[in-house]
Amino acid sequence: MRNIDPKTVASFGDEWTRFDQSKVLEINEKRAFEEYFAIFPWDQLPIDAVGFDMGCGTGRWARWVAPKVGLLNCIDPSDAIRVAESKLKEHKNVNIIRADVDSNPLVAESQDFGYSLGVLHHIPNTEAGISSCARLLKPGAPFLVYLYYSFDNRPWWFRSVWLATDWARNWICKLPPVAKNIITDLIALVVYVPLARVSLLCEKINVDVSNIPLAQYRNHSFYTMRTDARDRFGTPLEQRFSRTEITNMLERAGLIDIKFSENAPFWCAVGRKAG
Repeated sequence: MRNIDPKTVASFGDEWTRFDQSKVLEINEKRAFEEYFAIFPWDQLPIDAVGFDMGCGTGRWARWVAPKVGLLNCIDPSDAIRVAESKLKEHKNVNIIRADVDSNPLVAESQDFGYSLGVLHHIPNTEAGISSCARLLKPGAPFLVYLYYSFDNRPWWFRSVWLATDWARNWICKLPPVAKNIITDLIALVVYVPLARVSLLCEKINVDVSNIPLAQYRNHSFYTMRTDARDRFGTPLEQRFSRTEITNMLERAGLIDIKFSENAPFWCAVGRKAG
């Protein structure tokens, strides 16, 4: 069986065609890119490196990666790939591929690097997805992954808040697209915005915001909050992993020298293929 959940793919197709990221200010998009790629070893890539973006969505990260490499293979199974094709048309070194992590034309051990951000926790077998990505890498090639974390670095009450929100997600994700979009927009307005603004205010007066829910949005736009609320509450399949579980999955996939970002978003990790 393919390692893919059709309902989740359809949900992402709806989300990313609605939120194609065209309204995100460049400075905010660049900030998000720098947060996710903070630990990526750009200096270790060969000249004209060839790599992949697994689950590229609208191409939001590919836009920033493409100028740094020789060829970037952007892979996604959803309708969002059409948005990526339009958004990235000026980048002649981008190869658009509508496929999934298991069924794509890339040859094993052909890629100088790879990354998959916010994708592999939305497939039935995340570990198998990581292994599929690792098989595409040349020995020594780096792989960057972002997986939803299980709040293993948070206090108990933080995890309790998440349990309540996950109950809501299990209900909201089953709604028709229009209703789902209306409700997640309201969540962004009445939950994300107030907590983000409180966090920003606390930061300005030198109060620690690390344990305030949604503090990571304090410098992001309402558009980004709407996008992420739709992503968080509207997606049917979601899995979460601890830092230890992610380390073990990466190691079993043949990756070594694993390093984690100590800053949000959690968890971003990078490793390189043994060889």
